[in-house]
Amino acid sequence: MIRVGTRGSALALAQTQTIADSIAARTGEEIEIVRVVTEGDTSRASLSSLGGTGVFASALRDALLAEECDVVVHSLKDLPTAPHPGLEIGAVPKRADARDALCARDGLTLETLPEGARVGTGSPRRVAQLRKARPDLEVVDIRGNIDTRLARAQGPDADLDAVVLAAAGLGRLGRLESATELLELGPWPTAPGQGALAIEVREGARGALRTALKGLDHFSTRLAVEAERTVLARLEAGCAAPVAATAFLDDGLIFLSARVYAVDGSEQLTASHAQYVADSEHPAIEIAERAADELLANGARDIAPLGD
Repeated sequence: MIRVGTRGSALALAQTQTIADSIAARTGEEIEIVRVVTEGDTSRASLSSLGGTGVFASALRDALLAEECDVVVHSLKDLPTAPHPGLEIGAVPKRADARDALCARDGLTLETLPEGARVGTGSPRRVAQLRKARPDLEVVDIRGNIDTRLARAQGPDADLDAVVLAAAGLGRLGRLESATELLELGPWPTAPGQGALAIEVREGARGALRTALKGLDHFSTRLAVEAERTVLARLEAGCAAPVAATAFLDDGLIFLSARVYAVDGSEQLTASHAQYVADSEHPAIEIAERAADELLANGARDIAPLGD
């Protein structure tokens, strides 16, 4: 039996079940889903006050190291950039839609929201982007699962005009019809790793599980998210830093655009680079370091809380 660890939210269970089914199909082994409660699931405080991404990952990693499960599934954007002793990312499956989705009342879009509309998000990056695009909006900090957040904008007791969520999460739950606008990555880049999953195992995992993970790993997705996450690490960007990065591969080239925002959305800096994958042993890392160094040279630390 292979035990797959996951958070207990509907989204986490849905995406974990997909991975579990793939592992089962590749190994012929019976699969057990092991639910793990994380601090991020039990606390209602803002993510930035709790310490950001690690609040979802740490309990899963503890369970993996304690051999309570054999593999864990993370939303990659929830995974800290620093490697964890004793663990490794065994696979990064093909990425889903990396865009953000506006889910508004009455079919409204970002442009057609009325002046002073109340828009909910728990992400400092989305806060900065909303304030830059529409300084007139009232941005409200929210927490909760996807259904809870959607209900605040589209339910019978809605108290907001819109919420911003990840399109990938909506899609995995069959709720993409709730989106009234998908925000394109060019003008609205998203969190490093958004839309991708990370399958983490103990170092040295062997046998059928290792073979299955090799089959699940998607080369271009892994390379793209490695570039995005290296930008985050190079900038020393904490959970409160409004940082976005988008990378993709096309015709042998890796393209990366990274952006840093002022918290209030008043300023932004962008660095965009491309290079041939075959020209380097570590193309994702090299392109990310160039982008991050350009942002730092142009004053990224002056406009955003980096290195905190």
